[in-house]
Amino acid sequence: MPGSTNGSTKAMGALTVGGLVAVTAYTVALGSNGWLWFGWVVLGLLTLVMVVTQS
Repeated sequence: MPGSTNGSTKAMGALTVGGLVAVTAYTVALGSNGWLWFGWVVLGLLTLVMVVTQS
């Protein structure tokens, strides 16, 4: 069905948002870590690819 997302895409989106919250909290508490931000960007791009290929 066009426009709908399956469970794995929703889970990946939730993981991406949760990762953003975690990386932001880490940055505020302990300072920036480039590898964490790089990992989050990669996760975000993978999520975007999943969303695009789903439709």
